[in-house]
Amino acid sequence: MVFAQAEVDPSGQVVTLTPADNNRAAVRFHAIWLRDNAPDPDTKSPSNGQRLITLHDIPKDIAITAVVIEDEQVKIKFNDRDLVVGYDPSWLAAHAYDRANEGEGLWFNPGLTLWGADADMPEADHDDVMGQDAAKRDWLDGLYRYGFAKLNNGPTESGTLLKVAEAFGYVRETNYGKWFEVRTEVNPVNLAYTGMGLQAHTDNPYRDPVPTMQILYCLENAAEGGDSIVVDGFACIQRLMEEDPEAVRLLSQYCARFGYHGSSGVALQSRRPMIEATPDGEVICIRFNNRSSSAFTDIPFDDMAAYYQAYRRLGELIDDPEMQVSFKLEPGQCFIVDNTRVLHARKGYTGAGNRWLQGCYPDKDGLISTLSSMRN
Repeated sequence: MVFAQAEVDPSGQVVTLTPADNNRAAVRFHAIWLRDNAPDPDTKSPSNGQRLITLHDIPKDIAITAVVIEDEQVKIKFNDRDLVVGYDPSWLAAHAYDRANEGEGLWFNPGLTLWGADADMPEADHDDVMGQDAAKRDWLDGLYRYGFAKLNNGPTESGTLLKVAEAFGYVRETNYGKWFEVRTEVNPVNLAYTGMGLQAHTDNPYRDPVPTMQILYCLENAAEGGDSIVVDGFACIQRLMEEDPEAVRLLSQYCARFGYHGSSGVALQSRRPMIEATPDGEVICIRFNNRSSSAFTDIPFDDMAAYYQAYRRLGELIDDPEMQVSFKLEPGQCFIVDNTRVLHARKGYTGAGNRWLQGCYPDKDGLISTLSSMRN
């Protein structure tokens, strides 16, 4: 971004920057915002970018006394010190907040790619991702954008999934352990450990916070059936928004309840909406798991029937084959899902052959941190 002109208003409270590109609108910044985000070493640490001052260190009457575009920087002088601070125009453009109020309604991060059954899902070779920075960056970028990615041709050794997680982040330990086994059990503590089919779901909605990612790594898969299915929950929400905005309002306004009491000494529970959004409307999480739903008690009587209709329709969209991508994991393959967005399912399988998967829960902040660092 190149700015052609910089002006400060008579009060010294607002700077207006006009881009050299006539097709771009001018952007405004407040003096307090610019002073709080000044990049000089007295304001922010040169080594880690952390702020060295508090808001109380900035005078209430902070004002801009001069602004000029010089040496490819926007240079600003404030009334609280003699220093002239230089701002990178590209940084200012990337952090501009001068835009029209977009009004009510839910929206999705534009950096995400919403998808259905015809999606070309990201996948890569295990050794390439583990050994080549470019391959790893591209794979993580696909994982972030799609909320899903596969890794092929990996070792068939127990615990390999932890090394996959370590490639971008850290694993959250739960009551299931640092990782868990997915194989048929005689008296299972969780229906995932049977051969029955499972509706598409997000894992552990009864936790607060919910696990943000999940890895499922295949070590053996000779059983008949057991294909995996993934569904973009955000794409389902988008379809529901187009069909019935009131249904989305109900599922995002009222809290559902989830619980798990299958193991001795474990009584997990949470109270969160099925569709979670930020205060300004960005959809950030879907929680959907019929097996772990508790009795809903936070929806008013007058809205309960409509809430169940909305819940049913969301489930129908999730079950729609047009929204689903299916595949069978082979030994040495794994897939990763963003558990706040992508639902996963499994078709039923017989006990005629061994089926052994291992799963774990890395946190998404590790993915975002590693990807951002590699992009920079």
